[in-house]
Amino acid sequence: MKVTINVECTPEEARTFFGLPDVKPIQESMMTEMQKRMEAGMSSMDVENLMKAWMPGANMGSMPGLEQFQKMFWDSMTAATSAATGKTKK
Repeated sequence: MKVTINVECTPEEARTFFGLPDVKPIQESMMTEMQKRMEAGMSSMDVENLMKAWMPGANMGSMPGLEQFQKMFWDSMTAATSAATGKTKK
């Protein structure tokens, strides 16, 4: 036996029915705070600070994270090419 029940309700009605908390006020306050922080960050935006934020550990002299990524990329490309041509790396 198969029974199907269709319920039409809004998300708010479903949340209330199941006893879930209304997080809309918290979400709105968090979004407002996030917007303020993003606007403050945009006003003081410069390349050096952006790179420090996006690539932790990177300094202006070198970027070890980028170098490691490039090495991993080229190693995987070499391995894929070797596998496709049947040659092994010596």
